[in-house]
Order: sequence, then C-alpha cells, then structure tokens
Amino acid sequence: MDDLTMPETQTLADLIGSRLCHDLSNPLGAIGNGVELLQMTGAGDGPELALIRDAVADALARVRFLRLAFGHAGPDHMTSAREAAAALEGLYRQSRLSPRWLPRNDLPRRQVKLAFLMMLCAETALPMGGSVALSMEAPGHWTLDAQADRIALDEALWSVLRFGAGAAGRPLRPAEAQFMALQDMADRMGVGVNYVREEGWLRLSTA
Repeated sequence: MDDLTMPETQTLADLIGSRLCHDLSNPLGAIGNGVELLQMTGAGDGPELALIRDAVADALARVRFLRLAFGHAGPDHMTSAREAAAALEGLYRQSRLSPRWLPRNDLPRRQVKLAFLMMLCAETALPMGGSVALSMEAPGHWTLDAQADRIALDEALWSVLRFGAGAAGRPLRPAEAQFMALQDMADRMGVGVNYVREEGWLRLSTA
C-alpha cells in the first residue's frame, strides 16, 4: 500500500514525542547560540565551553533523530534524503556504530520513522558496535543489514516485533520502547517485521 494514500492516524505517543522534541529543541538551540556568541567574543576558548558545546551538539542530534523516530508522521509529511542521513549520522557520530542511509530520494516521514525505529532496535543487539546499512526496495519494504563481531539478541524482546508487547513475558523498559513502537507502526502501515540472525550478521526487514 502506498503510504501517501493511507488515512490520517494519530496516537497519543506520537503527539507526545513530537511535543517533547519540539519543546526541547528551542532551549538547546539557545544554549548553542550562547556558546557561539561567547566564542566570538573570545570568552569561549576554554575546555569548559568546549564541553558545553559538544554536549549541546549531541543533545540536538538526539532530539532531531528521536523526533523523526517517535514523533507524529502524517501522510503529507516528507523528509529529504539529506535530512534523514544527517539525523542518522549525527546520532551515532561518537559511537562505535557506523550507519549508512542508502535511499537517495526524499521519502514520506512515515517511511523514515519506520527505518529509524528499526535502527534503534538493531542498536540493542550491537553492544560492541558494528556497521549498519538501511535500504528500501519499495514503500514499507525496508532492509537493515548489520555486521558486527558480537551480536547479542534478546529473543524474548525481539519477539515483540512479531507478536506484540505481551510476547516479551515481562514489562518493557523505557529503553525498549522502540520495539513496541516499531511493531505498532508496521501494523498501521500494513507490513510485517522479520529478523534473521547469523554469526556476525543481523538482518531486520519489513514487508
């Protein structure tokens, strides 16, 4: 199904995610601007200001990514390939994960949301880092391929992607919200989620 023709759907979680990210980005941006002004006056050359500058940049990168992953994505919302790639690379720029955004075209935000939630799920299985590639063959048909020296996959948690939150057999932790969000988003878009794990390799796909 072409997701641009899907009826508008809103969830409380989507709206809260959008609101929190929007409200956080403004004060963070103001702090960043303040640091830049201090640097222009020569008062921002010390290690203390450098630490603040790096922390603000990291926080803004997280907010930008999480807004796309957890915020509301209406059928008329689009995200450019450049914005998606920048958000993905910005989140992991100081981590041991090396993600690659392969789509070249602008995409409906729902598609980007689906892919970013997949990335957050895959991250939990890559404690030592690794390389990750995200590609899309058709609307809703995403493939995430990850290669890493160590892949630690919690089968009970990952079963949520196929069978819903109750499949985990325990309450999900806040850091695991992406599994429920991905399963819900895929269901609303009319696609299923599957994953395959082999030695040093993990594939997560939707179709």
